[in-house]
Amino acid sequence: MLEGAPARLADVERRIAAAATAARRDATGICLIAVTKTFGPADIVPVLAAGHRGFGENRVQEAAGKWPPLRERFPLSELHLIGPLQSNKAKDAVRLFDAIHTIDRPKIARAVADEMARQGKTPELFIQVNTGQEPQKAGVAPAAAGALLALCRDELHLTIAGLMCIPPWDAPARPHFAALAVLAGELGLHGLSMGMSADFEIAIACGATHVRIGSEIFGQRLPSHGEGAQGPATPSSRRPDEINS
Repeated sequence: MLEGAPARLADVERRIAAAATAARRDATGICLIAVTKTFGPADIVPVLAAGHRGFGENRVQEAAGKWPPLRERFPLSELHLIGPLQSNKAKDAVRLFDAIHTIDRPKIARAVADEMARQGKTPELFIQVNTGQEPQKAGVAPAAAGALLALCRDELHLTIAGLMCIPPWDAPARPHFAALAVLAGELGLHGLSMGMSADFEIAIACGATHVRIGSEIFGQRLPSHGEGAQGPATPSSRRPDEINS
């Protein structure tokens, strides 16, 4: 078992490179988002010190509480919002994040567009698609993704980098990743934010440009963080603690 987040980070980077080679892709085109949800600065700083710069948070408020001082120390770090966004958090989200992966309805798109105009900022934007059409999960239905994209582009003048999805935790991930890739191609989008600790190699095989990995880098999340204890991910299981719900 690898000890320490920097060692686990290096192993994940090696696995990403191997998966890219197997898919005949260039690994430099795959962005590794290290998911720091529930982890504090003491856990994050070693990974920053190791040279990694892309990080993901699920909640705006949590990010606001810990990332500003970290970004003062490591100004080249990039922060991705990978959890659901409420319209009343749009101001803080645009201020804090370099990328927002969870545009999932017109109200959120409008709120983000308004704040981008006010703040003069242009975070990278993804539309979240609910590929499993799960009623409890955020994301636009696949059939409605085109209409949301048109609203973003034509009315709100937003540049959309790509699509994001989180497959159902108890279903094979590959069909969902493949479906998202097909949908992105139909919509003329190139970015694919998909894949977590248990399935990022599958996602890379399906064309992922951004993978969101937490437990494989930082280890288990403890009950004291408000979540059930989770062991290391296995290839046959998905990670409920990385689902953005």
